[in-house]
Amino acid sequence: MTTIYALASAKGRAGVAVMRLSGEDSGIALASLSGRDVPPPRQAALRSFVDPHSGMTIDRGLAIWFPGPASFTGEDVAELHLHGGPSVIAAMAAALDRLGLLPAEPGEFSRRAFEHGKLDLTEAEGIADLVNAETEAQRLQALRQMDGALGAVYEGWRGDLIRALAFLEADLDFPDEDLPGGLAARVMPDLQRLSAEIRNHLADERRGEALRDGFQIVITGAPNVGKSSLLNALARRDVAIVSEIAGTTRDIIEVRLDLGGYPVTLVDTAGLRDSDDIIEQEGVRRARARAQNADLRLQLHEAGGALGLGEPDDLIVINKVDIARPSDRPGAFLISVRTGEGIDALLAAIEDRVVGMMGLRDVPSLTRARHRRALEAAAGHLDRACAAVAGMLEPELVAEDVRLAARALGRITGRVDVEDLLDVVFGEFCIGK
Repeated sequence: MTTIYALASAKGRAGVAVMRLSGEDSGIALASLSGRDVPPPRQAALRSFVDPHSGMTIDRGLAIWFPGPASFTGEDVAELHLHGGPSVIAAMAAALDRLGLLPAEPGEFSRRAFEHGKLDLTEAEGIADLVNAETEAQRLQALRQMDGALGAVYEGWRGDLIRALAFLEADLDFPDEDLPGGLAARVMPDLQRLSAEIRNHLADERRGEALRDGFQIVITGAPNVGKSSLLNALARRDVAIVSEIAGTTRDIIEVRLDLGGYPVTLVDTAGLRDSDDIIEQEGVRRARARAQNADLRLQLHEAGGALGLGEPDDLIVINKVDIARPSDRPGAFLISVRTGEGIDALLAAIEDRVVGMMGLRDVPSLTRARHRRALEAAAGHLDRACAAVAGMLEPELVAEDVRLAARALGRITGRVDVEDLLDVVFGEFCIGK
């Protein structure tokens, strides 16, 4: 396999840059650059790095050698710790090119770790999520997945299915042997249990996926009730244009927040009203669509105005209480965006709602749509297998559905038939991971 290199990290001119090499020629490259043998494994050694073609010194730094398979990728890996200046990095990259090494593609280091059995696919995806984590909760979820917690759940289920399949196959392959009768009926409780566990895992209100992508909160209401002003107040900065002219906001405006360690996307939408303006009509259509798919809606009204019904889980917010008598609505949040009254209480209530809906559970949550599709397929196969046993159908049908269920779970972790998934999974990574 071709030896690759990438800039693993850099901290600028006054800091340190780490160049990582992986592949069978990484040791040769390290020896060529330093003019010396590779250092003892996993020990930092001070080296002068020289371009072997020009003889010019590139930098003086640390070299660390990780012989395979005891390395991140499972291959021979070398790390060069250099000064972080752009000219140093460029000169080292040019020297590595001349030595025949190739720049790594996004995710290529993690992909090689997967191919050498160092990671399963869920652990590799956890690395990608950790790199992209913006909040504390995202970091914790990514760490759990990177440490194998999610993969262990799926591999545990797959192991149970393989054991059940062994009983079923024995019944099919050795009909003349003195085996216990009714093996299919004997594994039925295990199949029912696994189906129930998988479906319970799926019934998570998409917490894990929402935590990766961000909790969606949409501010809705009529024109000029203060939606854009509320967005700015909650974001603590001017994000949206505020005007007394009704219909100023016509497109979706988003801002990312960190509430209690959880990622939130706060969305300002066009005022909901009938209009002859084609552009405003489109803005209203988009507002309704975005509100329908939101995790939480802030239904904003003016003090003294009529209050709509909304959805049961909406937070009802009444603005402009500094200039008018608040409308009578038990449980509503009374605020004044102009004076700041009630904003902190509203923000705390939103944070409580987010934490309550997205809080980390003891059992790891599934985090990606491809996990969900595979689990739904596995549960469907198990249901068919149980129905076949109950209906006393051919045992071959039971075994085939159990085999397909195990195969679906194996595709999540990468144990079986995942070649078509690899470009998609590792294409999300950054260079050097």
